[in-house]
Amino acid sequence: MDAEAAILIKEGLKLIGAGLAMIGAVGAGAGIGIVASGAVQAMGRNPDATGTIQTNMILGIAFAESIGIFCLVVALLILFVF
Repeated sequence: MDAEAAILIKEGLKLIGAGLAMIGAVGAGAGIGIVASGAVQAMGRNPDATGTIQTNMILGIAFAESIGIFCLVVALLILFVF
């Protein structure tokens, strides 16, 4: 195997690794949808607790979104640093 082929293989593996790192973003998106859906249903059933439910919903969405951002950062590191 010559040097050019080795470079092409390395670049291809970097792309595969970045794609695999972004799989976690699917889970983050699903988590945000589930949290928002549950919060809307809870607010519909008990409008008096809307403030508490909304605060907890925002906190849950922030945690789920941080996982998605972490996946993006790892994918970008794989692509541009290594």
